[in-house]
Amino acid sequence: VDVIIVARGGGDFQNLLGFSDERVVRAAAAATTPIVSAIGHEADRPLLDEVADLRASTPTDAAKRVVPDVAEELSRVQQARARLGMRLTGLISTEIDRVGQLRSRPVLAQRDWIVDSRAEEITRWVARGTDLVDRILERAHAATGELRTQLRALSPQATLDRGYAIAQLPDGHVLRDPVDAPEATELVLTVAAGTLTTVSRGPGASK
Repeated sequence: VDVIIVARGGGDFQNLLGFSDERVVRAAAAATTPIVSAIGHEADRPLLDEVADLRASTPTDAAKRVVPDVAEELSRVQQARARLGMRLTGLISTEIDRVGQLRSRPVLAQRDWIVDSRAEEITRWVARGTDLVDRILERAHAATGELRTQLRALSPQATLDRGYAIAQLPDGHVLRDPVDAPEATELVLTVAAGTLTTVSRGPGASK
């Protein structure tokens, strides 16, 4: 485990008391694995926020801080590729110059053999360099693919795409307890493709 995210997404004071429990706070303070607190409540901050290695305003914010940015990683791969290309170009240019110098020395009785051997060596270096760049790019593409998968899994949209919905009260708060939506309460449901309005029949109603 590289990091632990403790998240809730808000709540009233009573719901947040568990995150100020002494046992929870002591366990977080003693943990060797980095802990991110993403309780998401500004007015009543739990004690866990004070001992966590990082505090995030929302679970989504925590995910963004923990998972590397895909665009940034791709930029690093491109920069590494450019540096490798420049390095290989420099090595090849140096060897070409050395071959040219060898050709200009008539005192070398076997100058053709030397030139040919150097040319073969350059060819091998170019092949090795190309293979190295390809392997680095393959690993980079695999890493960025894993990052994309992690980001999609942490996205709220991914949860909605699996068939879940988010119910909101008229004041915009997310509905977490049926008792908060008595009969005739108007609710806004957010699903994967958009939103719709419905009316609660009260807690426990099945039809």
